[in-house]
Amino acid sequence: MRLVAAALGAMMLWTPLPAIAQAASGVGRVFPSEKRIVVDPVTRAKLTVLAESPGGDAKIYQTHPQWAADGKHIVFRSSKRSADGNGQAFVVSEASGAIVQLTDGPGVNIGSLNVARLTNQLFYTRRTNDRTALIAVDITAILADAARGKPRVGGYEQVIATLPPDYRDSGGFTLDADERTAYFGVNLAEAPPRPQGQPVPQVPGGIRALDLATGAWRKVIDTDFRMGHVQANPWVPGEILYCWETGGEAPQRMFVVKADGSGNRPLFPEYPNEWVTHEVFIDKDHVMFNLMGHTPALRQHATGIMIVNLRDGSVENVGQTQANRSFWHSDGTSDGRWAVGDDFGGGITLIDRRNGLRTLLTTGHQMRPDHTHPNFSRDGTRILIQSGMLSEGKKLDLMTVPMPSSTAN
Repeated sequence: MRLVAAALGAMMLWTPLPAIAQAASGVGRVFPSEKRIVVDPVTRAKLTVLAESPGGDAKIYQTHPQWAADGKHIVFRSSKRSADGNGQAFVVSEASGAIVQLTDGPGVNIGSLNVARLTNQLFYTRRTNDRTALIAVDITAILADAARGKPRVGGYEQVIATLPPDYRDSGGFTLDADERTAYFGVNLAEAPPRPQGQPVPQVPGGIRALDLATGAWRKVIDTDFRMGHVQANPWVPGEILYCWETGGEAPQRMFVVKADGSGNRPLFPEYPNEWVTHEVFIDKDHVMFNLMGHTPALRQHATGIMIVNLRDGSVENVGQTQANRSFWHSDGTSDGRWAVGDDFGGGITLIDRRNGLRTLLTTGHQMRPDHTHPNFSRDGTRILIQSGMLSEGKKLDLMTVPMPSSTAN
């Protein structure tokens, strides 16, 4: 695909649905650097703060890429930075700390942002006039215009396709490894609001595929439960991981399916008193997840950061935290060497998969108003988190945590 130029040319083969208006007056707006170093009072790690606006900033969810394809910029989201008060996407330079606004106007779904891996683009959906469109913007073009101090008024958004009128998001969307197709989690019926403190209401769900060149929309699979956390294998085209979304413990959390709907099956079949959560691809053949251990009942079985092999079902237990009851979210390097997990107390622990050695990198990150959701950079030299540490849990700030110098061996 390589993507927007080719895709837009091919889109002439199909009749586009009504265009969705775009507003880009804030796109290209530059914010002064907020970059600074803070020292962890416990571990003495030097944390790089990249974004700490008064209103708070948040990562893209841990299942999706965080860094732009250039490896130099991190895409994030904020509901307070834009002039119009709408939630928007932004990008920060790790080198300079400069922050640039990437989207503007109402209806941008910042809960499901997709950073392309093959091109320096950002994909997102925008809801306008009861219709949803898939949009792409060229990060390189916006950064270049912003650096010249001459961002354009409009013209950055490219409408890839307008989604069907009955589209209901459930589980977000994801880009296939070859970035020719996007997969969307959907609700097949209107879902009632979630009662406070109760599980997510269950409605039938499914996955739909959108051909980014032609706009063709097709079914991958339907389910009789709420669809959640749809993510394509970043290395293997046509392989999709999804979950039974309950907002808590599901009888069977993880499933995998092919893009043509074949091969649908549970991944890591669960026993009673096992709580599986926060699954993520770490390489072409493995999914990392957390087998929770925060209650005595759960600790009657093995718990910890787990890795399941997609090809033969074999499982590796990477380890469990010795404090704060349980790891909660995790990520791994694609070379198979490192794992990282956060715990209930806001600690970030590095695990060497060769020998099980655990290193507490940093702690005190509050886990509110949201969790830290650690992700490795592509080169495995740093870890991105969102932290409530500096605000004592009142808001989130973006930080990177360096790998210890001893890990170079």
